Amino acid sequence: MGALSHIRVLDLSRVLAGPWATQILGDLGAEVVKIEKPGEGDETRRFGPPFLSMPDGSQGDATYFLAANRNKKSVAIDISKPDGAALVRRLARRSHVMVENFRTDMLERYGLDYASLASENPALIYCSVTGFGHDGPYKDKAGYDYLIQGMGGLMSITGQPDGAPGGEPMKVGVAVADVVSGLYTAIAILAALLHQSQTGEGQEIDMALFDCQAAMLANQATGYLAGGTVPRRLGNAHPSIVPYQVFATADGHLIVAVANDGQFHRLSKVLGAENLAGDARFASNGERVRHREALNAVLKPLLRARSTAEWIALLESANVPCGPINRVDQVFTDPQAIVRGLAIPVAHASGPLDLVASPLRLTATPPEYRLPPPRLGEHTDEVLRQHLDLSSEEIESLRAAAIVG
Repeated sequence: MGALSHIRVLDLSRVLAGPWATQILGDLGAEVVKIEKPGEGDETRRFGPPFLSMPDGSQGDATYFLAANRNKKSVAIDISKPDGAALVRRLARRSHVMVENFRTDMLERYGLDYASLASENPALIYCSVTGFGHDGPYKDKAGYDYLIQGMGGLMSITGQPDGAPGGEPMKVGVAVADVVSGLYTAIAILAALLHQSQTGEGQEIDMALFDCQAAMLANQATGYLAGGTVPRRLGNAHPSIVPYQVFATADGHLIVAVANDGQFHRLSKVLGAENLAGDARFASNGERVRHREALNAVLKPLLRARSTAEWIALLESANVPCGPINRVDQVFTDPQAIVRGLAIPVAHASGPLDLVASPLRLTATPPEYRLPPPRLGEHTDEVLRQHLDLSSEEIESLRAAAIVG
């Protein structure tokens, strides 16, 4: 039994941030009922290629959808129709949590806003995930990950410096603002569930991607807020630690992550340049940061003399943090990934496939992989029968009216 096996989540979210949060809840045992528009569903079902190939040769869902939608039941309901919205309201009365990521105040027109639902279910936890939150001048502005990475400061510190080849603001290769917002959202919901269990009270949660992106700036943000320093793009270098970056080797690249003076002394010895540790310019991390370019001018030709594998063997034997830059396929064939089980097999309508395992490792209540990412409307009949006591005839009548799919 999962830690949240007693919890039902009504999921009206789409794309990534909301679904990422609800997948975490589903992995921990919650029953997640995903409401999707008949005939269309979550936009990420079409975010491809790549797409799945079905046994009959037809094109299935985009693999993007698979990343955030396991352990969910898909129920196709058209909430723009009064009878469809009424079905969702009935489901909300029987749910502990509702998650949505519609634009601000959009659900009010369907009677699916917090005030309307809480009047019928005061214990409901209602979590809204938007780009900029429910107040402020941008509250009605669409908030896609790419925009948030730019407006939230991340792109200003990501990429090669001005003047360097390819020097321009750069987004991260994963929709990291969405993913981190999903993580913060799951944390907020778990906190609200603890409050609910102790008091019986629900509450409204207002999650904004912009807020989460600002929080994710971490030390770069406090460097500005507390220190007055506006960070700049440094490519693969670190603003506060040196040497902590990528170096070219004889056959590729190597990450050297020297975080203290002892590690720098050992690095100098392995490189056959022990004089570096005694050089006043490099004796402490603060001095190394100030003399970054001078140190790199010495390190770069030394590290180009051997292959990546040779350097890793030498540096690891001296306890100097280092590593390769793996492609995605190399990540999942790495011996560490295999031992940790980072790819998990699931049975899907398209055939057997692998998904990325949850990183949550709990001994008593570990994540469970009960359901593969659902086909659109796969569980409509099941959920309406079990949770709303609708008969087959009633469901078929709703389907004939295009209220459910």
